[in-house]
Amino acid sequence: MVLAVAIGAGAGAGSVVFRWCIKTFTHLFSGHTDYAASPGASNPHMPWLGPYFVVLAPVVGGLLYGPLVNRFAKEARGHGVPEVMLAVTQRGGRISPKIAVVKTLASALTIGSGGSVGREGPIVQIGSALGSTLGRVTKVTEGRMKLLVACGAAGGIAATFNAPLAGVFFAMELILGTFSAEAFGATVLASVTASVIGRAAFGDTAFLNLPDFHVDHLTQYGLFAALGIGAAVVGMGFARFLYLIEDACDWLWRGPEWLRPAAGGLLLGLVLLALPEMYGVGYPVLQKATESGYAIGFLLLLLVGKMLATSLTIGIGGSGGVFAPSLFIGAMLGSAYGIGVHHLLPRSAGAVGAYALVGMGAVFAGAARAPITAVVILFELTGEYSIILPLMLAIVLATATSHLLSGDTIYTLKLRRRGIDLEGAAPGARIGTQHVGCVMEPLPSALPASTTLADSADLLSLSGHGALPVVDDSGHYVGVVTAQAVAEALAEQPEDAPTLIGQLAEAPAPVLADQPLAQALHILLSAAGTGVPVLDSAHGNPVGWLSHQSALRAVHRTA
Repeated sequence: MVLAVAIGAGAGAGSVVFRWCIKTFTHLFSGHTDYAASPGASNPHMPWLGPYFVVLAPVVGGLLYGPLVNRFAKEARGHGVPEVMLAVTQRGGRISPKIAVVKTLASALTIGSGGSVGREGPIVQIGSALGSTLGRVTKVTEGRMKLLVACGAAGGIAATFNAPLAGVFFAMELILGTFSAEAFGATVLASVTASVIGRAAFGDTAFLNLPDFHVDHLTQYGLFAALGIGAAVVGMGFARFLYLIEDACDWLWRGPEWLRPAAGGLLLGLVLLALPEMYGVGYPVLQKATESGYAIGFLLLLLVGKMLATSLTIGIGGSGGVFAPSLFIGAMLGSAYGIGVHHLLPRSAGAVGAYALVGMGAVFAGAARAPITAVVILFELTGEYSIILPLMLAIVLATATSHLLSGDTIYTLKLRRRGIDLEGAAPGARIGTQHVGCVMEPLPSALPASTTLADSADLLSLSGHGALPVVDDSGHYVGVVTAQAVAEALAEQPEDAPTLIGQLAEAPAPVLADQPLAQALHILLSAAGTGVPVLDSAHGNPVGWLSHQSALRAVHRTA
């Protein structure tokens, strides 16, 4: 608890410094507090250049943060969240403390000089680095180290966006990938502490000021559902386009890496000259879109422009997040969709701003596949509760559609392209790369489904396993029964009401013989018993048994 509060305070202070740096660099490079609010204006510091200063700003910014990242912390390049996820899953939560400083400066310089990226990725990496550093100083266990990293991420999100609940769920859903009472309690402490500091510095205001929305016609639910499905396609399209541009930049650039942001900054500057609304995070443009301030054609142009500008910023080596661009793209999509359906169904379509808000959450959910975070963060960032039902509907449909379209998210795809599978073994690990069929034990004798509780208790006690497979009268596999389930049933059932073991059998998540051991270990760890059956890929019949002991024997076989 003490460490969680300390990390929350550190993340809150870090977010204050980070946002101050962004504001300072933005004013230095553009002469405006937020240039996206005055697109096309000249820089008061260099009025003779007119709007053409945006061509030079990314180049100068690249000359500053390019050598900084290349020399001190190459992990600070990009959007940051995948690196934190990798540190938690495969590196015991260890993150270099210098990343906090380098990421703060690099991301602030990137955004301030016109980079079209967001604040959430950097602040997650900054807060996580603080949590990891404190964990190493206090010499906590690996499990606690991961939790402290999540506390740093939660505190950073909470303070930066004034969204304490969203910080908690972002940390658990995306960083830890699991929910528990301990994790919830620790991240809440960090999030609340960081939020108090953030509100003291920035005030307690929502990031968007929206009018009340109401669903006045049942037809609107169908329209919101269709928007959710379309938003998933756009979200995954954004993820693919992002890495396509990054691949193109890798293929084209042959010079030193420290010079790459400056050279690529010239291309980014030309994009900003053509579409100055892409300068920086772009919240003023997003706000105007929710207020129906743009025509449908220009909204679609802004959508495509944001995809290009964000992808180019990250592709040339810039540092910044993809959460805010996802919201921006979703707002443009939702506003354009809302205007379209309003023309088709003027009496039942409802307010255009409602579709913009739902589109924001749905595109993020489709790209990141974090439905709980998407619902909570949109509610907290806008303070708008009246649209919660269609928001939930669209986000769930966007998440489901995204699952059908791709096995990766915008975060995991970056790691997958580098040959890293978060569910697989870490590179060089002594266990996890083998196939299950190489380490499994012989299949223990199965229990017929007609076996009584008393008889199954005797057989389980003599088997040496905490669970046994169950087959029906035809010999077909139906599931697994655990010693715990039998003991609970015996304690709850009177003697004159015997239960057959087939009623207690449950089928665990399938483990296949040709599956990598690292993936099967996740299933084994979540199983109720001490082992799970191994199935053949062709027919789904049990061919062996995987236990913790059989997995550990793989270490000796490879030694």
